Amino acid sequence: MKRPLAAVSAALLTSGLLTCVATPAAQAATPGAPAPAPAASAAGILASNPGAVQGASGEAYQAHRTKVDANGASHTRYTRTYHGLRVYGGDFVIHTAPNGAYAGTSVGLAAPLTLSTAPKVTSAAATQATRKAFEGSLTAVGTPELFVDASSGKGRLAWETVATGWQADQQTPSKLHVITDAVTGKMIGSYDEIETVAGTGNGIYTGTVSIDTTLSGSTYSMVDPSHGNGRTCDMNNGTSSCTTFTDADNTWGTGSNSNRQSAAVDAHFGAAKTFDYFKNVHGRNGIFGNGSGVPSRVHYGNNYVNAFWDGAQMTYGDGSSNSRPLVSLDVAGHEMSHGVTEAVAGLVYSGESGGLNESTSDIFGNMVEFYAAAPSDPGDYQVGEKININGNGTPLRYMYNPSLDGKSHSCWSSTTKSVDVHYSSGVGNHFYFNLAEGTGATAYGTSPVCGSAPAVTGIGRAKAEKIWYRALDVYFTSNTSYVNTTTPSNTARAYTLRAATDLYGSCSTEYKAVQAAWTAVAVSGNDAPCSTGNDFSVSLSPTSGSVTAGGAVSTTVGTAVTSGSAQTVTLSAAGLPSGASASFNPASVTAGGSSTLTITTSSSTPTGTYSVTVTGTGSVTRTATYTLTVNGPGGGCTGAGQKLGNPGFESGNTVWTASSGVITSSASQPARTGSYKAWLDGYGSSHTDTLSQAVSLPAGCTSYNFSFYLHIDSAETTSTTAYDTLRVQVLNSSGTVLATLATYSNLNKATGYTLRSFSLASYAGQTVTLKFTGTEDVSLQTSFVIDDTAVNVS
Repeated sequence: MKRPLAAVSAALLTSGLLTCVATPAAQAATPGAPAPAPAASAAGILASNPGAVQGASGEAYQAHRTKVDANGASHTRYTRTYHGLRVYGGDFVIHTAPNGAYAGTSVGLAAPLTLSTAPKVTSAAATQATRKAFEGSLTAVGTPELFVDASSGKGRLAWETVATGWQADQQTPSKLHVITDAVTGKMIGSYDEIETVAGTGNGIYTGTVSIDTTLSGSTYSMVDPSHGNGRTCDMNNGTSSCTTFTDADNTWGTGSNSNRQSAAVDAHFGAAKTFDYFKNVHGRNGIFGNGSGVPSRVHYGNNYVNAFWDGAQMTYGDGSSNSRPLVSLDVAGHEMSHGVTEAVAGLVYSGESGGLNESTSDIFGNMVEFYAAAPSDPGDYQVGEKININGNGTPLRYMYNPSLDGKSHSCWSSTTKSVDVHYSSGVGNHFYFNLAEGTGATAYGTSPVCGSAPAVTGIGRAKAEKIWYRALDVYFTSNTSYVNTTTPSNTARAYTLRAATDLYGSCSTEYKAVQAAWTAVAVSGNDAPCSTGNDFSVSLSPTSGSVTAGGAVSTTVGTAVTSGSAQTVTLSAAGLPSGASASFNPASVTAGGSSTLTITTSSSTPTGTYSVTVTGTGSVTRTATYTLTVNGPGGGCTGAGQKLGNPGFESGNTVWTASSGVITSSASQPARTGSYKAWLDGYGSSHTDTLSQAVSLPAGCTSYNFSFYLHIDSAETTSTTAYDTLRVQVLNSSGTVLATLATYSNLNKATGYTLRSFSLASYAGQTVTLKFTGTEDVSLQTSFVIDDTAVNVS
């Protein structure tokens, strides 16, 4: 007899953090009920709507960061693995409303991954390719890692090999990542992990400023206790050891480069002001987010005309003839902002994503300059104007008109993705200037529009910097770009519009300014209609499906409130081929809820691929597109149809292999349909139940969809620790686990049943066993109830 155990002492409950979930179960938001914990809510949404992140069988997801807004809305970032391999560009963000309901995703994949994980090119070949690609003095080559490169939005198997050494100048360290196609052996690309610029203190550039130092005995050291103990040290024009600056009277430097402390004042002041800028303007606790200060190394190398961020510290050279140290405010802010970008969004340092990475550093470097208001280095929307790298008094880059440097792109074009990231950054820089200051003649320079775009009226730096940081913090993914034809929602335009909506409202002046500023740099977009009233979105999971003529295919239609209050949404479908019909269960939902769309074809339905428009109608109309492929009978797919025996358990304890009492008609946990279901666990004590069935999958078909409805009921009260779990696995004929499709737990308890579906296409032509394993710990019951299973092959 299954029964919940009485409440136990709170001392038995321990707090924890959800770290790895392979498509866990849904956690629905109940009107009027407290919202679930953000991480658990995101995990539930991920399970019930894997299509929203282009999920595929064999994947696992790691939640590594959750940001909660003041109103309770949350944004949880995930990394992705595919059959155990890291997916570069597979990261995504799940957004939830204050009540825990689904509010959209940020995702870079254009379609679910379906690639083989068996390399045709050896790791030794990848190592050799890396050696050839390295320019400079090579000191070591790491072991190649097999991974999935999805930076383009589509997955391909690749090797990533890291070579370390020195760049051609023999002073800049290098950690070169070389990506090699694991099928063809072709070099896909590379990027360097080292990101370069291409008391009272008297700084060379900042003038006389106040800096924080530490007194020990009678000696002051350049260690900043007010900013996480960040220290500034002297490399003595070498490349190895560094000596922390000290002083007897706490008056540092003379403002002249002849005094070695002067450059240190600029670097120390820049580190402090960058720390303060992110903390006071954006609420981030320093560069690393944990209150730690940034070490700054000055006087690096000999005649070293560069500065760089290596992921942990700042390093500044002294410039040509050691006469022009690269320690200006905007350079400091620029380089340390790379650390923020790396921590929150991880923008790939190549292509348009690399341009956005560099643009982010230019933007925040300049905003630090404005924030610091140093007497001798005021804000100006130029990059590196003080350090004179060009030797003729000109800056490195001009944000108001990037093409003035002769290399940067002021306007987006199809070639932007192919130029150096320091020059593709021009598109983002130009957008930001237009958003903050407007186009035409300004106090900082004249900003032209691209083509025939209309003029832009700026909204001011205070709003512009908030919008950019918000987009970076909660929306950008690692492969976000300016323009993306495969995943048009994964663009800087789309995400800055979402950020403007969050901060200032849909259709606000700020929202429209973002649109205009992107248009002015030739970045267009298919923006969703903005609304000032109640609004919602429609999504599909999965977004496509195949069926043999005469069969049926299903998808989950999700809705989410995007502004205002929830409303009733009536669902319909158009664009069906002849002989096909659509039904929704239920036919209407309250925004935030979901429905199952079933498309049924007839034997006379023509073969082909069709775009089916799913429409939600409420106070506004919103749509989503489902791609339906209809296959003719035969065509290499023999034995299409539903393959599981006793799929709804109505024949009792037959066909399935199950633990005692699992297949039951007990009224304590109602079936979804009929009288029987499979009820695993629910004892409130240490217990394991299993349920399995072997199924033969014919070869030559296009769709192998395994689905079931799951209800999870639990007496556990924690919102953070998975005490009881249900694993869904695929085994071969000898009982070896081929894949874990999903892991659910007490964290995913919810009212009602939720449809789960997975592709078994990887096992076409094989006989495999589908197995459910439910495991309970010592107390507080969790019931995993399964009904209406199916393996539909078409």
